[in-house]
Amino acid sequence: METRWVIEVEGLTKSFNGLLAVDHINFKVKEGEIFGFLGPNGAGKTTTIRMLCGLITPSEGKARVKGFDVQKETVQVKRQIGVVPEISNLYDELTCFENLLFMGQLYGLAKDERKKRAEELIHLIRLESKKDIPFSKLSKGMKRSLTIAAALVHNPPIVFLDEPTSGLDVMSARNLRSMIRELNRQGTTIFLTTHHIEEANLLCHRIAIIVKGRIIANDTPEALKRSVQGKFVIEVGVENPDVSDLSKWMKEMEGVEEIKQNQNRFVLTFSKRPSLENLFYSLRERGIVISSVNTLQPTLEDAFVSITGLDKEIMMVDKEGKKP
Repeated sequence: METRWVIEVEGLTKSFNGLLAVDHINFKVKEGEIFGFLGPNGAGKTTTIRMLCGLITPSEGKARVKGFDVQKETVQVKRQIGVVPEISNLYDELTCFENLLFMGQLYGLAKDERKKRAEELIHLIRLESKKDIPFSKLSKGMKRSLTIAAALVHNPPIVFLDEPTSGLDVMSARNLRSMIRELNRQGTTIFLTTHHIEEANLLCHRIAIIVKGRIIANDTPEALKRSVQGKFVIEVGVENPDVSDLSKWMKEMEGVEEIKQNQNRFVLTFSKRPSLENLFYSLRERGIVISSVNTLQPTLEDAFVSITGLDKEIMMVDKEGKKP
């Protein structure tokens, strides 16, 4: 079956006063997939979305959305897409239902049609009980859900989501991810920007990693993880983790590249296959009682660190410079 590309980008570039924000990037997005654009804040994710949506003009290169040129056929492009900005564009004084009706009116839907569509979307985001509540009174998670619904009023085949779960609590983020999956199951192609590595792993069929305006990897999450298959990760559970120099001693072991501790569990990443026999013997020699041992597969986080050379902590910082 022939692959249908709904977004095609070639040499796309954007400079601001001599600063190269997006640097000659190339990628394609398949119809019906969730395509992740993963990178730290300031990497060029939002700038790329703004160019693809026709909101800003590229400095160089070209892009097509559903076959339409983003520079020459901007009106046609905007009919094909729904855009969910990181900051909501809805009206505080209007109710949930009124906001959706108003968006339907802006998109030119007939009165009966926009009412029916608003009812469908309220059901999709499970806000029936909040239908007549002003937008300003909603929780942060509900506001994000309604903002996504507003972008779907005209049934666009492609939706751009810019950091959709940024600043949300765990439960709200989980509910929003479920909604994104359901939207995709209904056939919508989703272009998702995020700086949350695990979110990209959970949602995306393919992921492009962008750093300092350049795409440095583009593949499925599984393929990206396989790219660091040469790493060996072992989780060791111990019964007496209060030994003060245990982490320090483990870091000095031959081949250990990284060590993480979570209470009584230690995750050790080796650059080459370790001798488990020697590891266990050394632990026992130090009076450490081993409760469990597991061999772990590399994570997307491991792949990100290996591919980019960046510390994973850089991905945990939000746009205000604080950890979420």
